[in-house]
Amino acid sequence: MNVEKIRGDFSVLKKDIIYFDSACMSLKPKSVVNKIIEYYKEYPSCAGRSVHRFGIKLDEEINSSRKLVQKFIGAKKSNEVIFSKNATESINLIANSFKFDKVLVSDREHNSNLIPWQKFKYGVLKSKKDFTFDLEKFSEAVKNYDFVSFVHTSNFDGYTLPVKEIVKIAHENKAKIHLDAAQAVPHKEVNVKKLGVDFLTFSGHKMLGPTGTGALYANENILEDMKPFLVGGETVIDSSYDGHVLEELPNRFEAGLQNYAGILGFGEAVKYLKKIGMDDIEAHEKKLVKEVDVPGAEQVGFRGERGIFNFNLPKIDAHEVAGILSSSKDIMLRSGMHCAHSWYNTQNLKGSVRASFYLYNTIEEVKVFNAELAKLMKLS
Repeated sequence: MNVEKIRGDFSVLKKDIIYFDSACMSLKPKSVVNKIIEYYKEYPSCAGRSVHRFGIKLDEEINSSRKLVQKFIGAKKSNEVIFSKNATESINLIANSFKFDKVLVSDREHNSNLIPWQKFKYGVLKSKKDFTFDLEKFSEAVKNYDFVSFVHTSNFDGYTLPVKEIVKIAHENKAKIHLDAAQAVPHKEVNVKKLGVDFLTFSGHKMLGPTGTGALYANENILEDMKPFLVGGETVIDSSYDGHVLEELPNRFEAGLQNYAGILGFGEAVKYLKKIGMDDIEAHEKKLVKEVDVPGAEQVGFRGERGIFNFNLPKIDAHEVAGILSSSKDIMLRSGMHCAHSWYNTQNLKGSVRASFYLYNTIEEVKVFNAELAKLMKLS
């Protein structure tokens, strides 16, 4: 993987920054930005409504983006991909449209995969003492639930759950399963057919795509049984004062005018990632995280192979650490509870600093990061 060539595709990297906050928001390559501009300059119209040249062109482009996402995650049909604003909206769509009795979540969920379930009967499966997933405990607990909603890869420490085994056990117990894959799809191959998962959600802005883009995957038969909770324009074939007829999939779940430019940019981001190769991206991130060497830093959570290093320094507040690194070498990190307040509160932690790496980061940048943290360690 030619990282220097890749870096040339990201205009913002010319500003001599070290961007280690991709778990929150990935940078955007020129091809994605250009695709967005193309929509506004060449065919800025509505989709699914107009039969003029702009409308037809936009319909073709959206269908192309949907098929790109479908193939990227290994879905059988393009109508099994619902475009959304982000993974958060996708999860809320499931929570408000799919019928279930009790839902089981893990103790390391992002707020987006915890709060939507709190209005239902739900349980929390605790991790082992080493912060890894407890398959044995899950095998017993799932017997009491008909729906499981777990994170695929944790956003705060990069730990990947044993998802294949989890899906298998859930189905053996007649439970449907959703995986929040916002931190997995951008970084490794995720194939819904191979996993056998019922639902998968992810965000475009974490995988080189525009903000305000995301997707929900669900099996076609499941989607046919779900009732949309957002309805209105584009969700119906016909309506009267007495009722309405829902549109076919996927349109019935995509109410109103969509972020058309974003959807096209989302498809372009998928094309870019496929060109680089997900196996190469995953391998590169593993190399980067192995280069992190900060003796004395307090590791937070599980140190996995996904490109995330989560830590605290003794006697220095996490926000202060992030601020100092930003001021000294323009190293951009995230500090706080990383939208996983429930986990941090359980661990009696006020927060931490998270460095998250992606395909455009280099080993040299990690070495600068190590050196700056070593200086801070002397102060603490």
